Amino acid sequence: YNKVLEKVNTSGPVVITQNGEASAVLMGVREYDRLREGMALLKILATSGRSIEEGNAVPVENVFQQLHSRIDAQRSARG
Repeated sequence: YNKVLEKVNTSGPVVITQNGEASAVLMGVREYDRLREGMALLKILATSGRSIEEGNAVPVENVFQQLHSRIDAQRSARG
């Protein structure tokens, strides 16, 4: 058990086979977290790409202008 964990944490994922075929992958928690974060980023990029293709994109200048307007309005409301 300890040797397998050491290998996973130093060399990367270990493929576990059953009857000569890959059946599972054992990986360290940090690598798993990076994998999940990468998949989440890809999902965001795909969603963004679809939004752009559908014409729902907003120019970055408009976004910053809206943010500045909201900040200014909040500051004015506070006095």
